[in-house]
Amino acid sequence: MSLTDLYIAGVGRRLPPAVTVAEAAGPGRRRALWRTEVESVRVSRGESGPEMAARAARAALAQSGSAPADIDLVLHATTFYQGHDMWAPASYVQRTALGNTCPAIEVRQMSNGGMAALDLAAGYLAGAPDRSGALITTGDRFCPPGFDRWRSDAGTPYGDGGTALVLSRRGGFARVRALATHSDPGLERMHRGDDPFSEEPFAVRRPVDLEPPRRDFVAATGLDTVLGRIDDGQRAVLKRCLADAGVTAADLDWFVLPHLGRPRLEAHFLRPLGIDVDRTTWSWGRRVGHLGAGDQFAGFGHLVDSGTLAPGQLCLLAGVGAGFSWSCAVVELLHRPEAAGGEETR
Repeated sequence: MSLTDLYIAGVGRRLPPAVTVAEAAGPGRRRALWRTEVESVRVSRGESGPEMAARAARAALAQSGSAPADIDLVLHATTFYQGHDMWAPASYVQRTALGNTCPAIEVRQMSNGGMAALDLAAGYLAGAPDRSGALITTGDRFCPPGFDRWRSDAGTPYGDGGTALVLSRRGGFARVRALATHSDPGLERMHRGDDPFSEEPFAVRRPVDLEPPRRDFVAATGLDTVLGRIDDGQRAVLKRCLADAGVTAADLDWFVLPHLGRPRLEAHFLRPLGIDVDRTTWSWGRRVGHLGAGDQFAGFGHLVDSGTLAPGQLCLLAGVGAGFSWSCAVVELLHRPEAAGGEETR
C-alpha cells in the first residue's frame, strides 16, 4: 500500500550479551558454523522473550514520547516458546510496558512476524480516524531443551532479543512510504514435511530440527521448484513495494535484511535482487544472530542509532517467514531522533 501519513516515532531493542561461535562450538560443529560467517549471537541467561520485548517497548515508547492514550493497538510477534503454556504474551507486554486497555494481539507468522505485524498495524490505524498509534514488539529466547540455536535451523544461528517499534499517524522521525506483503501457502509444508500432527510440543523430535521436514518437502516438490517459488515471492513483494513508494531499487540507500547465514543471504537476497552487501546491515547482524521476527526492527534501530542512515535517505526493510510470507517496507529518515532506542549488553 502507498502511504502518506504513517511514521515511525520510536524504535527499541533489548539484546543480551554476545557469545561467539568460537566459544560455543565444539570441534565437530565449527566448520559448519564458520561457513555461515556469523561471528556471534546474543544469548539470554534467563530473560524470556516477552520480558525482552517489554524492555524494548519501553525504550521505543520513551523515544517516541508517546503516552498510553496514544497507543490504539499492541501487536506482539513471536517465533518460539514464550515461557508459559496457554498464555497471552501480548497482554504481558501491554501490561508491563504500556498499561492501557487497547487491543493486544499475538502475531505468529514466524520470521516474518514483525514485518507482517507492521503491515497489519498500518491497516488498523487507517481503519478509523481516531486511531493514531500502534506498538509492535517481538521477543524470543531460543534455548534448550526445545531449540538448539546452532543446529536446529542449519545455516542460520539464532540469537535472543526483544525489539519494538511505535507506529504513528501524528508524526515521527521516519516516514513509512510503502508497505507490501505477499503469501504463498503452497510452501507451507516445507516446515511440516511428512511429520504427523502431534498431541504435544516436541513430540516428533526434540530439540527442533527443521532439516527433516525441509528434506521431505524438497524430495516431493523438487529443489528447482522450491527455490523458484521462494525467489518469485521475494521479487513480487519487492516490486509491489517499490512501485507503491514511487521509487526504484537504485534509489534505496540501505537494506535491512534477515540475519541469515551468509550463504543463505547470498542465495535469497544479495544475488537475485542485486544488492551490495555493504549497503546492508550484515556487518552488524552477523554479530547478533537471527532474532526470529525481530531482525528488521533491530537492524533499522541500529542504522538510526549509529548515524549510518542519514536524513533524507531511503531504507528497505525486508522479511520472509515460513508459511511462506514476504513483507517489505520503504522507509525515509526525516531526522535523527533525540534519544537512542537501543539497549545492548556487549
